[in-house]
Amino acid sequence: MPENSSCSSASGCSRESCEGCPSNKKGNGIEKEPMNAASNIRKVIGVVSGKGGVGKSFVTASLACAMSRAGYRVGIMDADITGPSIPKMLGVHGQVYGTEAGMVPMETANGMKVMSVNLLLDDEEAPVIWRGPVIAGVVKQFWNETVWGELDYLFVDMPPGTGDVPLTVFQSLPVDGIIVVTSPQELVQMIVKKAYNMAQMMDIPVLGLIENFSYLKCPDCGKEIRLFGESHIGDVANELGVPVLGKLPLDPAYAQKADAGEFEELENPHLETAVAELKKLNA
Repeated sequence: MPENSSCSSASGCSRESCEGCPSNKKGNGIEKEPMNAASNIRKVIGVVSGKGGVGKSFVTASLACAMSRAGYRVGIMDADITGPSIPKMLGVHGQVYGTEAGMVPMETANGMKVMSVNLLLDDEEAPVIWRGPVIAGVVKQFWNETVWGELDYLFVDMPPGTGDVPLTVFQSLPVDGIIVVTSPQELVQMIVKKAYNMAQMMDIPVLGLIENFSYLKCPDCGKEIRLFGESHIGDVANELGVPVLGKLPLDPAYAQKADAGEFEELENPHLETAVAELKKLNA
């Protein structure tokens, strides 16, 4: 039987050792990666989703912009190594440079700091074809080899699913909480529970849920059209015992600003609850 007391023969676990198992509570206490010596980050917030296509990067950028607009010092770590989109949304291009202290992240027009693999490549459209261990190593470098400086919040935009990168972030970074992004389809709600359960197994607090693509508002009559069906996020939130932090509409204006690299110009009133919850962490 595995050494972990939280496992049992009833679990069907066939491991001879609990080393590396997410269920291993003892293993969750492993020492975190050290923060870069030239950095001082007060809160680390992960933005996750159980599957792709729910607008997780959009939510990450929206939360970061909202907190920056509220007067906080904000950074974004684009940990979606094979599908980075944060720099383009925020109009950040070019390459980061290094100093003796580490890599210096690029800044947006309003002063948010951004680190992404796209800012390390000669060609930002070149595909990143790396195996899991290499990708995990890059994520660690984004933490301990990047000169973030003084930040109130670092948002970590993670790839979808419960694979190498989320596991690396949860085990290596001092994550203060995660926000789970979903969409209205009932199938996606099952995926939300996977992300929630992974966080629970890793002892990471779940701050709440944000539903994207909740509705499309008709430009003529103002009627809310629910393209993906009725929302189930309230039911799931009640079941899991976490709050709903926002329901975001499908708005073509948001997509246009993202494509143009002008995402910072947008104000998103649908995230007021999320902003209030995040402010509590630094109260």
